Amino acid sequence: MRITHYICIILLSLVALSSCGVAVKMCKEPQLNMPTEIVAGELDSLTIADLNWWEFYGDEVLKGFIEHALNNNKDILAAAERVEQMRLLTRASKSELFPKIGASVAAEYEVENYTDEGHTEDLQLDLKANLSWEIDLWGNIRWSTRKAAAEYLATVEAERAMRMTIIAEVATAYYELMALENELLIVNRTLQTRSEGVELARLRYEGGLTSETVYQQAQVEYATTASLIPAIETKIEVTKNALKMLMGEYPSFELEYARMRVLDREIPSELPLGLPSDLLTRRPDLRESEQNLKAASAAVGVAYTDRFPKLEIGLTGGWENGALANFLRAPYGLAVGEIVAPLFEFGRRKAKYQAAIHAYDIARLNYEERVIGAFREVNDAIVRYNNARKATELKNALREAALKYVELATFQYRYGDTRYIDVLDAQRRYFDAQIGLSNAVRDEYTALIQLYKSLGGGWMEQAEEAE
Repeated sequence: MRITHYICIILLSLVALSSCGVAVKMCKEPQLNMPTEIVAGELDSLTIADLNWWEFYGDEVLKGFIEHALNNNKDILAAAERVEQMRLLTRASKSELFPKIGASVAAEYEVENYTDEGHTEDLQLDLKANLSWEIDLWGNIRWSTRKAAAEYLATVEAERAMRMTIIAEVATAYYELMALENELLIVNRTLQTRSEGVELARLRYEGGLTSETVYQQAQVEYATTASLIPAIETKIEVTKNALKMLMGEYPSFELEYARMRVLDREIPSELPLGLPSDLLTRRPDLRESEQNLKAASAAVGVAYTDRFPKLEIGLTGGWENGALANFLRAPYGLAVGEIVAPLFEFGRRKAKYQAAIHAYDIARLNYEERVIGAFREVNDAIVRYNNARKATELKNALREAALKYVELATFQYRYGDTRYIDVLDAQRRYFDAQIGLSNAVRDEYTALIQLYKSLGGGWMEQAEEAE
């Protein structure tokens, strides 16, 4: 009898293990076929994503804005709440593996009169403890637990991805704001030059040295430059409000920053990129997609094992009596074993299992697409950054040439060797060159931010805490 008992246990265990294998054998592994290099011809063992965000963004003001956003941004706070929600649901799912124990206390008083011979009174007092346990023969509960755990880890990675995105958005908005402040500075400085030009043209016109046309040209240039200020100020306020929203604040919140010129900052020229496998381990969005794939695989196991009978055991013990005096002398016990099995469901559970397989294939293809998309983002970011650096160099050379053009035109005008219209043309070109260089530097910073983000940088602090 004892041998038969052990044989039954072994057979049930083998059946359970085989059901786990059959459940996922239809789940095809992701076909990544990743290239050996992130970018053709650029193979490196390091990556700028190794830098924590507070090291990558060296500006103290920007670091303060990012920290404020990480602590107050509503999307990040909501993502953190989802993490906690899924952690508790995972804990609840794991508890399904253990017996459920409950207790009940009841008192029943019944009066009966069926034969018109008088009524009878019946009092019954109950004090019972209940134990119920579903034996996980086929692994249904274990698959459910795996699915819940994968969904929980997916929310953890989603929060990390959200942090990475918010950091990049705050940095982008900050450099956009600095570029606009720099542009406003250039316009105001140019406006001062235009004002001096108007005064000089007026004096020369009133002194009979030039015609009224020159004076009117100077006034037109002044008015044209002044008309640019309202639009720039509007952009500054809109950008500030966007930055404040990222920081979880209302528009009335005061941003404290120095109106610095981004042209004074240094940008690294050489950027180590890292190995292709880095993207899978660093980018939280890919890690989230991988966990979603695991959850979909576990859902296949749940759907498959749900097709088999369930064995439930129930035990009840306690006391049951009609009189309180002898209550503890009336023990009560009940043991129940129940097998619940689907008989005729017209293929409902089989269809759910097949649907779960297709859901897994969808998650697998989404994961493969996300990996390919990650490589595309990195390559696009590298192209944008390299070209942004070239554009900055060209814009800088243009600004230097335009400055010399202004100096030469002004000198020649003073000695009567050129017309005033040539001076205005030189000043316009220099003005445009300054704005162009400022925007080029902004674009270079933005491209660097996107490259850093595409390589999975900016979330390592939170990752270490979560581990």
